[in-house]
Amino acid sequence: METHPFLSPTTAQQIAAAHGTPCYVYDQATLETQAKAMLAFPNAFGLTVRFAMKACPNASVLKIFARLGLHFDASSGFEVRRALFAGITAERISLSSQELPGDFAELLKQGVHANACSLSQLERIGQALPGHQVGLRFNPGRGSGGTGKTNVGGSDSSFGIWHEWAEQVQAIAAKYQLKIVRIHTHIGSGSDPVIWQEVSAASLALVRRFPSAVTLNLGGGYKVARVAGEKGTDPQLIGAPVQAAFEKFAQEDGRKLQLEIEPGTFLVANAGAVLCHVQDVVSTGTREFLKLDSGMTEILRPSLYGAQHPAYLYQAKPNDQKRDYVIVGHCCESGDLISCAPGEPETLATRHLPEATAGDLCVLGGAGAYCAGMSTKNYNSFPEAPEVLIKNDGHTLLIRRRQSLAQIIQNETLAEGL
Repeated sequence: METHPFLSPTTAQQIAAAHGTPCYVYDQATLETQAKAMLAFPNAFGLTVRFAMKACPNASVLKIFARLGLHFDASSGFEVRRALFAGITAERISLSSQELPGDFAELLKQGVHANACSLSQLERIGQALPGHQVGLRFNPGRGSGGTGKTNVGGSDSSFGIWHEWAEQVQAIAAKYQLKIVRIHTHIGSGSDPVIWQEVSAASLALVRRFPSAVTLNLGGGYKVARVAGEKGTDPQLIGAPVQAAFEKFAQEDGRKLQLEIEPGTFLVANAGAVLCHVQDVVSTGTREFLKLDSGMTEILRPSLYGAQHPAYLYQAKPNDQKRDYVIVGHCCESGDLISCAPGEPETLATRHLPEATAGDLCVLGGAGAYCAGMSTKNYNSFPEAPEVLIKNDGHTLLIRRRQSLAQIIQNETLAEGL
């Protein structure tokens, strides 16, 4: 029987018995291994690794990374506050947001870093905090992502200041005596390593426009292999040419730039899984469907992107038979499909698995990134699933409780007279 890398049948049964299903499970050893791989990213004059916390914002995950020396990238004021609540110090948090929060001035005064992501954001920062240090997020004019929905660069993307507007940026900065200390570009999640390297070189040209800049933040997701046949990114391989480019820039310009990178998926994707039960097996004569007690309420990526996640079946009564199943979720939604075709969220595909019966356990792998933090929470009024951490010593720790129905409806009001 094929088993999940860190969630064995015995451990899966123990967690299911203790916490029920569906349930997110994370592995501390894998989290730490991935973090150390990024901390070894090639660099010329210093490196800051910022975890893109939107990928998996649980406080325990943040604390594990903080202890290893990682910093954090927040995509909203709420994420900043969430990181602060988890004990992350303000100076280790950087905010790059589509929506500048109303309390941004207070956050920046506390020491949170900020990248202005539009001309109006830069103007607002200047008005509120003249003379402040600030970063600039530019749209480099080119992007790349695992799908079009994860591409955040180029003329069809609203993210960042268009790269041709550097003069307007300079004028606003001069007007408010803002000190530009960081240039930030981002091309997308699951991006092509070759394009990432090309955009990195182009980003250095933007740095030349801002003599006070001492840091170049090269955002962008690094491809992670979740299923057989996918090719992951080797940080050493893609980082070496960028290191050389920084060294050449120092020779020509005199500035020894600090490198920042913002991995999210790379750090957590394969460190997480969704543990669930088979709750039904049905046939239409031509297809057999495996119905789980999980679905888009815990793992939306297949329905949204056509993303591929490995599935492991642990039989309650083992036998040697295997069958081809279409794996679907528990929502009253035809789009709640787990085993879609690659990149095609509406196309049914099958997984060759041990013969299943109701009550068997199923593990959906590669679910540490953009699953707990990005799901159709409470659709069909299903509660948020709990999160469990497998510690280095093998013991498990509940790091988020299952939501109750009372919590789902606690903010509803019943208007009098209805």
